[in-house]
Amino acid sequence: MENGNYLVVYLGILLALLSVATFFVIRQVWVTRRVETTLSDLQGKLTTEKGSAVEYYELGSILLDKKLYAQATVYLKKALKELSDEESENAVLVHNALGYSYFAQDQFDLAIRQYNEALKISPGYVTALNNLAHSYERKQLMPQALEAYEKSLATEPNNETAKRRSESLRKRLA
Repeated sequence: MENGNYLVVYLGILLALLSVATFFVIRQVWVTRRVETTLSDLQGKLTTEKGSAVEYYELGSILLDKKLYAQATVYLKKALKELSDEESENAVLVHNALGYSYFAQDQFDLAIRQYNEALKISPGYVTALNNLAHSYERKQLMPQALEAYEKSLATEPNNETAKRRSESLRKRLA
């Protein structure tokens, strides 16, 4: 192959790599812009007027993603207050998110309370079971953590997190 052919192949590969990188950068900018616009719109609306449970939950979730846990807690509590009795499925999600917010702030007792509230509504909610077990672990309540992981595995036998953590806890407790 001549030097010119190598140059064309090299430039083609370089152009392809740059195109792929450009695509991912533009996509990330677009996603970030959309999230920031939603955040700004919701904050503006909810500071001036009362919103729905869904709006409070959405804002709380965005703030959780941005690791603004104290602010997320405020909006998630408002979402719980606005939920109607018919929206129990949504209440499960809000309780779990609120539990996560408390967990991230090292308020494990409050997190455990929220996860248990979610499980009262939906006993088979595996995410809340895993989160509850993790909270118990952080509080050094290993038997309760193992029990929660076992319940999670009973509901979803292929749950890798629960399998791995329960095996680890069994070894520690043995």
